[in-house]
Order: sequence, then structure tokens, then C-alpha cells
Amino acid sequence: MIIHQRPKHLSKPISLSHQEKINWMRRLLSKAILIGKRGEVPIAAIILDKKGRCIGYGGNVRETLKDPLGHAELVALRQAAWINNDWRFNDCTLIVNLEPCPMCAGALIQARMGRVIYGSKDTKRGALGGTMNLAEHKSAHHKMLIEGGLMEEESSKIILDWFKDKRVNSRVNLLSKLR
Repeated sequence: MIIHQRPKHLSKPISLSHQEKINWMRRLLSKAILIGKRGEVPIAAIILDKKGRCIGYGGNVRETLKDPLGHAELVALRQAAWINNDWRFNDCTLIVNLEPCPMCAGALIQARMGRVIYGSKDTKRGALGGTMNLAEHKSAHHKMLIEGGLMEEESSKIILDWFKDKRVNSRVNLLSKLR
């Protein structure tokens, strides 16, 4: 696992053992597969409070709801804010199977998330180290702990396989229309 950033001042999110992180990521990956079967990009996220309880869960729903804001992280943030009755998450941890995009990374900074743990790096759109790191930008008023690479191979495989299947199915559908 790669630790990208260690903030100096941080309200303490729960300390998770490596095995606990793996257990949560396994749950997320099984949810991501189900999300992919619904036609969404297979991304799932959870938010744990300072006691290790899941207070927010989200899966991609952009296609389902026709909502550009339907990213797993934002869905989880909305639910956690409602449950927590607060928009501040200094003592919370978000776990997601793909590095957050700029929109989600910005939301996590605004929400003052204490820690973000992600599976695979996103070398095209990742905003917590993949292509840029918004958490280290001079405009970022909040510093958070960022860990990447948790079950990276498994996370990447689910996403890459989903896109591969989507391309194959698109070609098959195109060929059947041409016949």
C-alpha cells in the first residue's frame, strides 16, 4: 500500500488494521460487481465513523438516475451527512475501489474527510495522486490522510473487465445491426 500524504494536524479517524481494510474492500468489490451488472461503472464506496461503523454507502448511479453527480463517493457522503447530522467528516474514513475523480476529491476536501483509502489508481482522472493531488493543492484548506493501492489488482481487474465487456457488447450490437 502506498501512503501519499500524512497530514500534520488531523482529527483521528479510526485506526484500521490491514485485515480490517481488506475485509471492507472485499465487501466493496463484491458490491462493485453487482453495480457493474446494473450497467453502471463498478465503483462502490463506504464511510466509516470514528467507531468503525458504516454511516454511508454509495455505488455509482449516474446511468440509473441520469445524474452527473451520481458517483459512489458523493452518494456515500450524502447518506453519511444525513446519518451524522453534519457535513464535517474529520474523524471518518472513506474507502472506495477506485481513486476519486476531481469532483469527488474536491467534495471530500470540502467535507473535511479524515482519511481516504482507495483500491486502484486512476491514471486518467485520479485526483488524489493519479494525475494530480487536489489534497496537496495550495487551495486545499483541509489535509487528509490518503492511502492508495489496497487490493489494487483486484480493483483494477473488475473495472478493466467491465469496460472490456462493454466494448465487446457494443461491437456485437453494432455488427448485429449491420447484418
